[in-house]
Amino acid sequence: MIRTLQPGQRCEVWIASVTGERKLVFSTDEVLLEAPNWTLDGGSLILNGDGMLWTFEVAGRTISPVPLTGIPDLNNDHVLDPDGRHIFLSANDGHIYRAALGGGAAVRITKDDGDFHFLHGVSPDGRELAYVGIQAGDFSQPGRLMTIPAGGGASTHISVDGHCDGPEYFPDGDWLYFNTEAFTSKPGHAQLARLNISRGGAPEQLLKSDSVDWFPHLSPDGRLASYIRFPSGTEGHPADLPVDVVLVSTDDWDTPLHTWPLFGGQGTLNVNSWSPGSDRFAYVAYPLADTSKD
Repeated sequence: MIRTLQPGQRCEVWIASVTGERKLVFSTDEVLLEAPNWTLDGGSLILNGDGMLWTFEVAGRTISPVPLTGIPDLNNDHVLDPDGRHIFLSANDGHIYRAALGGGAAVRITKDDGDFHFLHGVSPDGRELAYVGIQAGDFSQPGRLMTIPAGGGASTHISVDGHCDGPEYFPDGDWLYFNTEAFTSKPGHAQLARLNISRGGAPEQLLKSDSVDWFPHLSPDGRLASYIRFPSGTEGHPADLPVDVVLVSTDDWDTPLHTWPLFGGQGTLNVNSWSPGSDRFAYVAYPLADTSKD
């Protein structure tokens, strides 16, 4: 399903600095853009919207569609190939694809194995993908932590209790960071965690909070992370809520360095949006019209 803006709603693309400043770089009431990735040359953001992929040139503040073929409508789960020239994409048919950032034909990676595949991470060497598998597309079932060779092949299930989402590789390739309900019996109470891929074992909880925490994203140098904080009691990662985008040091997840409140949620920070220099990252807000001024 393709998301659209509500009447009177805007889509805003922001760039936040690790020093605490933020800048509005693009605003539109025509298309609901989601989930920015920052290209490895530092010049562009890659987003999805209206089922398509878009390139936003940061310096020129211009946006244009990426002409892809052979792929259904896209959702907001996409990550850049470490080669800097390609991107891995999740589509609304439940499959993962690979395509060139310049456009052209996309190649499907996942098989018809009965799962829906929601991509979130690619290993630093580009050889493996981490995704969330939903059995038979039944969203009443918990998301399972999965990996697959980037060129296709058999998937591997990483056993973690409860619903999991957002698996992303640490820059050293040894850890997966994600959110999970493994630490609580409270419905929807996602918390941030990590798991050593080579050693296995139980996931480590990164912080304990009353909020519902999703999508930990690591800076390229591994020193910082961003994530999105939903209000207590939230189930899933819905749209159109007051949320916070949070910046922390990976040495101290309990102490936010900076927090940016906004109206958003789904689409705001679903994928890694760090700049290659680890000094800033992008996110999307979806403010509604202020009817109190009418």
